[in-house]
Amino acid sequence: MEPKDMQTDGTPKQEQDRQPGIEARMEPLPHQPHNYKGAGRLQDKAALITGGDSGIGRAVAILYAKEGADVAISYLDEQEDAEETKRLVEAEGRKCLLLPGDIKDEAHCVDLVEKTVAKFGKLNILVSNAAIQYVVDDVLDISSAQFDEVFRTNFYPLFYLTKASVKHMKEGDSIIATSSINAFQGNAIFMDYSATKGAITAWIRSIAQSLASKGIRANSVAPGPVWTPLIPASIPADHIESFGQSNLMGRPGQPSEHAWPYVMLASDESSYMTGQTIHINGGQWTSS
Repeated sequence: MEPKDMQTDGTPKQEQDRQPGIEARMEPLPHQPHNYKGAGRLQDKAALITGGDSGIGRAVAILYAKEGADVAISYLDEQEDAEETKRLVEAEGRKCLLLPGDIKDEAHCVDLVEKTVAKFGKLNILVSNAAIQYVVDDVLDISSAQFDEVFRTNFYPLFYLTKASVKHMKEGDSIIATSSINAFQGNAIFMDYSATKGAITAWIRSIAQSLASKGIRANSVAPGPVWTPLIPASIPADHIESFGQSNLMGRPGQPSEHAWPYVMLASDESSYMTGQTIHINGGQWTSS
């Protein structure tokens, strides 16, 4: 089934009881890029992807493997999803390292990088993708604990991982972060989440300036609504049916439709791009 044929008539009601969610429990399953044909753009490179067990992270891992890269996958504890991603990477003849744990912990983030380098002998690509979000439509209802958790999950790890990764990177290597359309237009029910995505965008633009002299590029991808495990894990079931139908495409995006820019930004094809954001949102307006 092609992405354009999916979910135009709404998505079945469903929810999951904890974030970041399990892809194997979704209905329908997210569309992953199994039919993509690689061309050796990332041959023998090594990548670390947070949130790489499912959703966009899995799609990126699949494409990286198809393009010739070995992949380390960071995830919380979604072992079933992670094992499936590993199977898909190894089916392309590439190595896959599974690294469970909580990225809110700085020592764990440093360990992710060191284990990736120990396994593959290098680190060429960092993809910071993991995130959580909570629906709250009144700013007075956002607790300090929630605000802190969202920032410590969505933004702090990019800071920790940047510092740890740059020590091992060389000219031509890349840092890529997942931002969001919400960083550019805001979102009344995801205020703290949107703030973290704005911070990610500003961080990427700033470190791009700092790292340019080293030949290390930093860019981001800003999805709109996309069908990943985070959606049923964070949005009420009665909102799922209409999720992502307000854009020009009239449907949510699929992970398979988001992965290619992560390949391009990691490859020589984007050698003149740094500090930029690529928007993939089904035609929603942004102010970027």
